Amino acid sequence: MRYSPISRFKGTLLGAFLGESLASGGEIQFPSYLNLGRMAVLGTQSLIALGRLDLDDWIGRQQQESLHLAATDDISIKIIIATLPVALFFHENPIKLRQNLLDVLKIWEDDPVVRDGTLAVGYAIAQALTEKLDSLTIIPQIISFIGETPTSIPKNLLIVQSLLEQGAGLSRAEAEFAREEKLSKIIPMAFYCFLSTLEDFRLAVLRATHNGNYQVQDATPLCSQATGVITGALSGAYNGIGGIPVNWQVLHLQKNSQAWGLTSFSQMLKLIDAFVAVWSGVYDITLNPRELTEEGCEVDLLCVYASARVIRSR
Repeated sequence: MRYSPISRFKGTLLGAFLGESLASGGEIQFPSYLNLGRMAVLGTQSLIALGRLDLDDWIGRQQQESLHLAATDDISIKIIIATLPVALFFHENPIKLRQNLLDVLKIWEDDPVVRDGTLAVGYAIAQALTEKLDSLTIIPQIISFIGETPTSIPKNLLIVQSLLEQGAGLSRAEAEFAREEKLSKIIPMAFYCFLSTLEDFRLAVLRATHNGNYQVQDATPLCSQATGVITGALSGAYNGIGGIPVNWQVLHLQKNSQAWGLTSFSQMLKLIDAFVAVWSGVYDITLNPRELTEEGCEVDLLCVYASARVIRSR
């Protein structure tokens, strides 16, 4: 295995957060006013608490926080980001992955473009985590995973593949999708930035957030941050946390910056650690200490070893 699962989990979520936080000029913005990933944090906390997908719990957590969306925000982008924890949690099984992604989308609006974008991003992340992502075949596989659809997402992804085969530059890719609706433009551009710089997280995100020596038309904050967050998630899943520049991570830790509604960046790191532990089936002794004690005995440390898939089949 090239990178450990925990490295790829952290790479996905931290990559998404850093992709949003990168402001114009190549500097980190504190905080990102769009806060695209708050719903993703709530979904992660739900999966940690229950160990499974529970739509009622997701809805309850959003209502409890009175999570309102400003008129300037794009709910469609936030929905796709909110499904990242589901893609991570069910990445090993394509059937469960697709079904759970479709199930969690029922919480929000029924938009075919949002559905296709969610399936495209979720499948690519799953392929990266299982180390099956091949830049030459991933787009046809994504289109097959999406299935029959009336949206332009498959067509635009095929354009991305053609651009990559031709070695086309970023300015040409921008021009190809200039007339597309916002989400139908963001998804293919994120895949272009990711696949055209597959091994370089930093360059992928810088290009996605319009940090570079080229002219970009219609580079609105929402478009650049949304493209950055999806590109960051994709590249982070592929390259792991080791591919994310250390100075970007340290900058957030030093500033003690908030992360998607959490009190600090270090709290996000702890949240991801807990998320990986639940996904992997680690048993938290502190939650049920009585189950591990007998009369007159105390258990200070318990180590359990078993063959793969024996303790918890996934």
